[in-house]
Amino acid sequence: MIVTCRQMREMEEAAFARGVSAAALMEEAGKGIARVVSQFFPKPGAVVICLGKGNNAGDALVAARELGRRGWRISARLAFPEGEFKELPARHWRELASNIEPQGATSPLVLLDGLLGIGAAGPLEGPMLELAREMNALRTTRHATTVAMDIPSGLNGDTGTPCEGCVVADITATIAHVKTGLLSDSAAAYVGRLAVVPLPDLPIRDSETCAGALTATSLRVKLPRRSFDFHKGQAGRVGVIAGSSNFTGAAVLTATGALRGGAGLVTLLVKEDVHGLIAAKTPPEIMVRAVKDWRDVLSENYDALAIGPGLGFLSQQEILDVIRGATVPAVIDADALTIIARADCEVLSNCAAPRLLTPHPGEMARLAALRPGWQQLCRRALAEAFVTACPRCVLLLKGSRTVIAQSGPATRFNTTGSPGMATGGMGDVLTGLCAALVAQGVSCFDSGCLGAWLSGRAAEIAITSGAQSVESLTAGDVLQHLGPAFSDLKAGAF
Repeated sequence: MIVTCRQMREMEEAAFARGVSAAALMEEAGKGIARVVSQFFPKPGAVVICLGKGNNAGDALVAARELGRRGWRISARLAFPEGEFKELPARHWRELASNIEPQGATSPLVLLDGLLGIGAAGPLEGPMLELAREMNALRTTRHATTVAMDIPSGLNGDTGTPCEGCVVADITATIAHVKTGLLSDSAAAYVGRLAVVPLPDLPIRDSETCAGALTATSLRVKLPRRSFDFHKGQAGRVGVIAGSSNFTGAAVLTATGALRGGAGLVTLLVKEDVHGLIAAKTPPEIMVRAVKDWRDVLSENYDALAIGPGLGFLSQQEILDVIRGATVPAVIDADALTIIARADCEVLSNCAAPRLLTPHPGEMARLAALRPGWQQLCRRALAEAFVTACPRCVLLLKGSRTVIAQSGPATRFNTTGSPGMATGGMGDVLTGLCAALVAQGVSCFDSGCLGAWLSGRAAEIAITSGAQSVESLTAGDVLQHLGPAFSDLKAGAF
């Protein structure tokens, strides 16, 4: 559920009218924030709480108390004298003050942004601005991780417009519901990874017909549960049309993504001239078959197709005919998207089955150039305009805040992921993963949502486990950690 700041305050007031106390909400919010920090930092380190004087500071103090119980060292930076705290944060400060330590060099270093919440308006000023700048400097010079409480201080919760000195968060633990500004294009670099902290007294009421942010608890019901007598024929047959002499890796990554996504049978279809080259690099669980013409796939028995990674442009008409004529759902990516853009999107208007398109921003720009005015739209509006024009298509617009749209108002925003995913091959893995989900009977829209969340979470796990860093992460690491990502989805992780 996406709400404005005013709607959020009205929900809180309604809860208070029912007898729910502000202290109880603060307690649950702070405990949830501590769980978010613990998910991304399984090994305790040092946490610095940066505090204003309002209830946002109270949330941070409760979170710090909980982290202290888990072995974290706690330091504090106050924007105002402690005598200026409001009642609830003052109470939590008195309880925690004896455990506050001088700021040291313990790693990891986490900063909790408890300066301002959704009730604040206008620019950061005075000591608030100074402390926000200090946090941003620590993030740059010491690679500290900043976790914002509800919204980054200095970000407009409704519009997503950052003011001067706005806190740059790596993770934003938003309370109960996602605020509209957190999903704007201008906010992505300040919000970072988005985690929704549930509050039992302010329950989430997501609707299939309303836009929303993806969470594990809302998504796991979309993942089919397998019976004990399940067999590979029921897990779906995926045909992958990918690869060329210059781009053999893309084909292998896509097919392996389908394999790791749970497909029962994966066949990698390649042209005869590169069969030996690609087959030598492909895992033994994947069948590699040479074809003379891509249109041969139209007479074969697959449950889903993945089309595009590393294809090149030597057989464009063949690819267009497959995109238009395949009677099973298909995930379309990479070179296949460029081929569509060259031919005009009209090819998508009479496809024989649903299509899931997964463009990155550059590929989307080529598709957007086909329609007047599309290039000026924000990411959400662009995705929604595209699926309105191509109602049989689902669009997954990749980026730091991936947008998944279908015809109708049910746009979704992914919450998982890492800047480490800014490297080649990630989209290939996603294409295969989505195709595997489609082959298992999941709709194109739900497959896009699941695929985006799972691949982003796999990247996070590779980093938080210590196996990789933001700088060293590769698409292969995402493949290796899809198993734990599926487990986290089922467990309801942030």
